[in-house]
Amino acid sequence: MPWSKQLPPLSTTPIPNRVLGKTGQTVTLFGLGGEGVLRTHGRTKEAVAVIQRALDQGVTYCDSAPAYASSMDYYGAALGERRQQVFLASKTHDRTRDGSLRLLDDSLRRLHTDHLDLWQLHDLRTLDDLRRIFAKGGALEALHQAREEGRVRYLGLTGHHDPAILLDAMRRFSFDTVLVALNAADGHRLPFIPTVLAEACRQNMGVIAMKTLAAGRMLQVMTTAEALGYAWSMPTVCLSIVGCNTPAEVDKNAQAAREFQRLSEAQLRELEQRTARRAREFTYFKKD
Repeated sequence: MPWSKQLPPLSTTPIPNRVLGKTGQTVTLFGLGGEGVLRTHGRTKEAVAVIQRALDQGVTYCDSAPAYASSMDYYGAALGERRQQVFLASKTHDRTRDGSLRLLDDSLRRLHTDHLDLWQLHDLRTLDDLRRIFAKGGALEALHQAREEGRVRYLGLTGHHDPAILLDAMRRFSFDTVLVALNAADGHRLPFIPTVLAEACRQNMGVIAMKTLAAGRMLQVMTTAEALGYAWSMPTVCLSIVGCNTPAEVDKNAQAAREFQRLSEAQLRELEQRTARRAREFTYFKKD
């Protein structure tokens, strides 16, 4: 039986929106991540069903990257005339100007669009990454050129490995957004909240949270609503992207966003305490 026959009716309550920092664009609290079924090959029917369910739910932010298997092809197959409904983000993992521009050409082709709303430097990890990106002929030149040509609207950076590297990059150039790992275990080691989020706030950058569920690990100690609510309760966070495997997972995240109420300081501390004994497991993406 098709998934669409098994799903409950769509809610008439919209998903809450927030302004994505200095971009001035409004986006839904829950954005569709590029992981889950989207980071696969050969599962077009399932992936398209997830994307279309997200759009039906009113999700307005969609994340992708060349490194995410067939994710961009799935979006290209799913969006069609609905492309204008979404703020579409992708990335470049190449550290050079020419390599990044080639990736952009291929990304636009696969996504079946003439522009990206957000183009991001993907997964910054080391000082060598920064040296190459900001050098003559580096990827930052590609970001400038693509924006001048109208092929991308806004520029961002992403990272989940080392807050010091993201901070360094953010102080070298005025990016519009930062996509950063953020969950209730963050404060236990190499924290992003008092470092990257604080700097993003100072610069009025749009903050996009990822790894909020820690690839599902977090659900062993708290509910989806609690995990997402933690990220959404940070004053600088605009939205959280979540990779989904089924339309039902899309519905669960959308409902959490609709029912969200900002957590108190006591509630935030209690969630952090739940993660303390397994902090390394919940922050597996950070450097050792």
